[in-house]
Amino acid sequence: MKSLILTLFFASITSLSVAQGTSYGVRGALNVSNLDFDPDATFVNQHRNGFAFAGFADFGISDSFSILTELQYSAEGAKEETLRADYIQLPVMARISIGNKFTVGAGPMLSLKTWANQDGFATFTFSGVGGLEYMITDELFIDARVHYGLSNILDKDLTDVEAQNTTFQFGFGIKI
Repeated sequence: MKSLILTLFFASITSLSVAQGTSYGVRGALNVSNLDFDPDATFVNQHRNGFAFAGFADFGISDSFSILTELQYSAEGAKEETLRADYIQLPVMARISIGNKFTVGAGPMLSLKTWANQDGFATFTFSGVGGLEYMITDELFIDARVHYGLSNILDKDLTDVEAQNTTFQFGFGIKI
């Protein structure tokens, strides 16, 4: 019964997205990220400047509402070499259009680390993501996003210290 309901749900979403239009594209971004420690860090904790690049699909549900899914690589963490964290991320954002040029969105994001195996970092992290997009033309856009870590990025078996990642992204993209 659950599989039937799930199949009907995905078929409905697919039908709606095809009816309203689906757009695809690529995006690149500059990251400014840092780690928030609990208890506070006993060292100078400087931000890291990095980059992100992604491919996305934006499924139109109605004229003013869509669901954006993205697969992105993102260089995050802090400036200190041992605190740098690179991820493959999957944000899913519910988005609402405000007029013809602006779109706001928010949703969850799952991240998978891409660096050394036993380095003291958790393999998976969970974050919230929110952002604003401005359409320059029908295809080109700029955007700003914030990712706020909701889970501890440090391996809980190795330390009692907790850290959450916070990242600001300033991006540019094209819809194909």
